[in-house]
Amino acid sequence: MENGRSEFPFPYQPYDIQEQFMQALYSTLDQGKVGIFESPTGTGKSLSLICGALSWLTYHEEKKQQEAATLLQEGEAALRTSDRSSSTTTSSSAEPDWITDFVQKKAERDLVSKLKEEDLKRKKREERLEMIRNNAHLKYASKRKSTEDEEAYKLLQLSKEDREETPGDQEDEELIVAEYESDDESKSQKRFFGDEDEEDELVEEHVTKIYYCSRTHSQLAQFVHEVQKSPFSKSISLVTLGSRQNLCINEEVRRLGSIQLINDRCMEMQKNKHEKPNHEDGAKRKRGPAKSVCPHNKASALHQMRDEVLGTVHDIEQLLQLGKKTQSCPYYSTRLAIPPAQLVVLPYQMVLHEATRRAAGIQLKDQVVIIDEAHNLSDTLSCIHSSELTGAQLCRAYSQLSQYADRYKSRLKAKNVMYIKQILFAITGLVDALGGKAGQNPQSQTTQAGTEMFTINNFLFKAQIDNINLFKLQRYFEKSMISRKLGGFVEKYAGLSVTLQTQGSSNKENRRTEGLSRYLQTLQSKPSSAPVPSTGQQGAAETDRVQSASPMMQVEGFFSALTNSNTDGRVVVQRQGMLSESSIKFLLLNPAVHFAQVLKECRAVIIAGGTMQPVSDFKQELLFSAGVGEERITEFSCGHVIPPENILPLVLCSGPSGQELDFSFQNRDFPCMMDETGRILSNICNVVPGGVVCFFSSYDYLKRVISHWEAGSVLTRLANKKKIFHEPKKASQVEQVLNEFSKCIQRCASGSVGLTGALLFSVVGGKMSEGINFSDDLGRCVVMVGMPYPNIKSPELQEKMSYLDKHLPHTDGRSPGRALVENLCMKAVNQSIGRAIRHRGDYASIVLCDRRYSRSTTCSKLPTWIKDRTSIHTTFGSAFAALRKFFLEKKQKQV
Repeated sequence: MENGRSEFPFPYQPYDIQEQFMQALYSTLDQGKVGIFESPTGTGKSLSLICGALSWLTYHEEKKQQEAATLLQEGEAALRTSDRSSSTTTSSSAEPDWITDFVQKKAERDLVSKLKEEDLKRKKREERLEMIRNNAHLKYASKRKSTEDEEAYKLLQLSKEDREETPGDQEDEELIVAEYESDDESKSQKRFFGDEDEEDELVEEHVTKIYYCSRTHSQLAQFVHEVQKSPFSKSISLVTLGSRQNLCINEEVRRLGSIQLINDRCMEMQKNKHEKPNHEDGAKRKRGPAKSVCPHNKASALHQMRDEVLGTVHDIEQLLQLGKKTQSCPYYSTRLAIPPAQLVVLPYQMVLHEATRRAAGIQLKDQVVIIDEAHNLSDTLSCIHSSELTGAQLCRAYSQLSQYADRYKSRLKAKNVMYIKQILFAITGLVDALGGKAGQNPQSQTTQAGTEMFTINNFLFKAQIDNINLFKLQRYFEKSMISRKLGGFVEKYAGLSVTLQTQGSSNKENRRTEGLSRYLQTLQSKPSSAPVPSTGQQGAAETDRVQSASPMMQVEGFFSALTNSNTDGRVVVQRQGMLSESSIKFLLLNPAVHFAQVLKECRAVIIAGGTMQPVSDFKQELLFSAGVGEERITEFSCGHVIPPENILPLVLCSGPSGQELDFSFQNRDFPCMMDETGRILSNICNVVPGGVVCFFSSYDYLKRVISHWEAGSVLTRLANKKKIFHEPKKASQVEQVLNEFSKCIQRCASGSVGLTGALLFSVVGGKMSEGINFSDDLGRCVVMVGMPYPNIKSPELQEKMSYLDKHLPHTDGRSPGRALVENLCMKAVNQSIGRAIRHRGDYASIVLCDRRYSRSTTCSKLPTWIKDRTSIHTTFGSAFAALRKFFLEKKQKQV
């Protein structure tokens, strides 16, 4: 069993393509390679990933144990042989033999001792895991604390040092940044992190594990359910990770709604837990109302839940139920469970972003990472590491930090004052680059509209902040936690119910505090372009809270983005006429620079998806650019499990009236093209039973087509055959539309409605194009109107194309930039048309309406299982005959 395996544990007899998938996966993991795996939805991809990867992990652990045992036996045998040899040998040379014997025996004994120590560690690890499965308490559990708890406690201690202690000054102690010594790295590290040796004692060794990543929590939950059904459900230790927003069970904190507010409140509670009352000189200080702590964050409860999590496979919903049952925080319990877990399930943003990995305690060294649903991996990496700021956010951040510095100027150390002034100076430069003034109201400032593109260095010169060391500034943001403290400051003094006057304070102090309160309160009524998460029933009150929160975290993220290499990113300055609506955006052009660390540290990386075609951009943009050689890359693509006769992909080059189908940007708005589209759909609805899903390139184009049809009789003709549904723009309405769409088709199938089914108008890249299953009668035909090319006039896309043309080689006579545009289009097409066929017994037709699909280069980028069965029709008559024959045969078989 070197690089392959003939049999895999599986809950049922696997398909041939599933066995091939698992064998290829096993070989890739065993050889430590980077694999690109494509397996269409409905072929059991998740189960194949589970059984193939966990079979390798099981074998890998057994192999390590065997090697350790063999080395131990060989070492002991060598030592016994050496002892016998030395006892029968007499010294006959001038050089004393006892010196040589002593050195040799010592080396051999050291080897055996080391091997015994490794064997002992292995046995202890096995015993520990067994104890976990039996829900036993870990002996060392009481010594462990979360990283955030430690940091909060130490920062609290620092904030108490060298401070004039007066009752008034103690009021906002938690909002003051701790003393910062950036020029003395060793001193800074010691102050913020404590004794390094002491920390090492608390770090638990990570076992060999597999990190499974996907895009959404629902996809992760589906994967966990597959693990629960697999043969490994009883033997694997699995933990599911999520954000505080997903895992918090404290109702007081959950009600805050936004991620930022939840994180801040949680951190504040951890800090309050470690705070101890100060009784110096025998006098008790009055510190106001008692500070709240989280009742679910107790060490014993956390470790008990950690044991239960590792002993049984849980998804996020089950973790929440377990946390409520044990009164233990699922967020911190799952992080305690990472080191001994064999399978860690998490959103792939937590793996792809280095700071997030570090905060969560994720170590990738010699581990395996599986990235599922990876068709948009390059875009995801770019989005995670890009950043955008509006003029309103910049002005609010400047004003808030100025107020903060003014209020606490007598209590801030010199280094803190210096860095705060640097931050204010840098923000001023960013506002100046937008054509505004940082100290004035952004709502009243106008700018000259236009868009400019800069390299990072040129932008720093433009903003006149090139003399600021952004790396030191980034370190200050990270270690001082100034963004969090400013957020707490704004939250405290922006509330209408907070009384800022204190007894005995001067009139001057009262006036200054009242002015601060009035200013911060006005921020609630000013519009903000920052996204505000909806929390349903909280409504406007929650919106006010989010808008009043500090935008300094976004500013921190933007400064961090500016530390990228000058060639790897661009800065887009967009002026909209009003400063508040203008924005500065950092655009990452080279996602490989951040993916390279994952590829370098991991033993193996698997990039998997249902539709990975075309894969050329994965290899060029993410792998070759990250320094991965062709010899380390493996590719696997399997067909579908459905019989060939159950799918009918058609390319339409012309419509029923003979009109050539060319939905390019120049032609698609012609009335003749819109009318021809209506005729095509009308004919399709005549012969296709059940549901028809029709995709358009954008919401705007769909709206124009519907308006044109409403002016004529097209929409009425369609409505007489199938009930019409439209994809909603609000995500909260998707479920309702899908339920109504499904119920309508069921009623039509039963004959209770005089229609043949339902017609759903959707948008490529919208809410119905990914993650939604139109199986069986819900999607008997998928129609793609035109080719959804991205906006090539977009400054961001043009800069990306220019970057690729300059840094990547040309292939097949096409520039990398042009290939990017084609690949983006075909990826979107492949995701949309893959919504129909969802299992082995399913059947459907796929109709591609545009003559450009007939080009060999375009057709080659369709998924293999669709491309091999696609027929091109120059006339509508031949295509319609094939379509009618296809569904007639299916109807006869059902009868």
